[in-house]
Amino acid sequence: MIRIDHVSKSFPGVIALENISFQINSGTVHGLVGENGAGKSTLIKIISGIYSDYEGDIFIDDLRLQITSVHEAQKKGIATIFQELTVVRELTVAENIFLGREPVGFAGALDRAEMERKSQQVLNELNVSFSPRDRVGDLSVANQQIVEISKALVLNTQILIMDEPTSSLTEKEVQNLFSVINTLKSKGITILYVSHKLEEIFKICDAITVLRDGKHIQTSLKSATTSPEVIRMMVGRSLNMLFPPRTAQKGDLLLSVKDLTRAGEFKDISFEVHAGEIVGFAGLIGSGRTELAKALFGATCPNKGEIKISNQKMKLFCHPREAISHGLVYLSEDRKQEGLILLLSVRENISLPIVKKISQNLFVKRKEEQNIVDSLIEKLKIKVFSRDQVVETLSGGNQQKVVISKLLLTNAQVFIFDEPTRGIDVGAKYEIYKIMNDLTADGKGIVFISSELPEILGISDRIYCMREGSIVKEYTREEANPENVMSVLTGGSSI
Repeated sequence: MIRIDHVSKSFPGVIALENISFQINSGTVHGLVGENGAGKSTLIKIISGIYSDYEGDIFIDDLRLQITSVHEAQKKGIATIFQELTVVRELTVAENIFLGREPVGFAGALDRAEMERKSQQVLNELNVSFSPRDRVGDLSVANQQIVEISKALVLNTQILIMDEPTSSLTEKEVQNLFSVINTLKSKGITILYVSHKLEEIFKICDAITVLRDGKHIQTSLKSATTSPEVIRMMVGRSLNMLFPPRTAQKGDLLLSVKDLTRAGEFKDISFEVHAGEIVGFAGLIGSGRTELAKALFGATCPNKGEIKISNQKMKLFCHPREAISHGLVYLSEDRKQEGLILLLSVRENISLPIVKKISQNLFVKRKEEQNIVDSLIEKLKIKVFSRDQVVETLSGGNQQKVVISKLLLTNAQVFIFDEPTRGIDVGAKYEIYKIMNDLTADGKGIVFISSELPEILGISDRIYCMREGSIVKEYTREEANPENVMSVLTGGSSI
């Protein structure tokens, strides 16, 4: 169905793709894997018409194509679901699904009834409960991702590209998506499936292509390779363990939370974090974990409760600057909306929290700023060709490291990491885990939120299970196992 023949693409100072060649068979689900920066996003942007200035050829059904726009790609039957949400928050679900291809009724008027009818059909296929008339900005991140998927499904699609489509979905929503994928596959639709979750790749794909550093490493049938072999090809080395060993020792109490409540989001939350600890919060989407994190950080105001930092009782924070000034910082699950200023450089993003400290007479002391930024780039191994590279052009894993760099400059004692590895590859995940280990080795405490159960079990010293806005169970590292935790999260009995 698709043949990629000696495709190359360069950006200033960076070779993103170098002489890539492989093919995708018709009516199959083809996995595309690689570390962040391997060239996956560049390749799918070429196929989907975003980048037209590339070398090499792309053939669809043995016909050479030169796709110069997304609209042209869609006319050729190519639809793409991108990793980063492209919804318009102010519009309704139906308006987003049909944006740019709205049906027209009598006298050229917008046919809203037809939009809503067809949108409802797709939403029913995905087994979701929200309405085509709902405003997208009022939906959760997971449901906004469902809207993205729906946008592609209403097209007459022959080739569907999915870039990390499950990054914000619950396990049930993932299974619903896989059912839809199998239905599309049975209709002869060809799917290019990009994911960092190898368990998904091996569950849903027929063949797998591995990219590394802009080069094609191997394409093979799923049955002819294994997950450890794919990891080795992705990172160029063997990862004997997915999670680095925990060596930090439990120290003094850093954070104590008692009976924290915010009406409609969570209630009577009590927990502790000690120096040297990673305290995991497990829960399904909607359980209240992110809402709790934002209330702790002062992004929203709790109604009642008590917070102590280093045994000093604090008033409840109602602004992030209050939390930061007392040594508590937050890494958002949505790094692009809440963690970065995408059009600024790496240097400007990293130095933003301390710009007042390194300024004199309204001017930033550039040499001091550059030294600080270069030190963090080296310490966190951020892959950039220049400190002045626009942060939007970095891979997801490197963007996340920039956010973490900002937090390190605050000299905080307690770090809240909300989905810190979402949308990044297995190698970059390992590096994030090592950063977390280094922080706890330095006597910091970490609140760690993740939707990936293996990750919670692999990195946490203790685990709090949340359901419907409440903590329903606490496990030590030794007590926790996947069956027990998932049973609690889904409302079953706890052990």
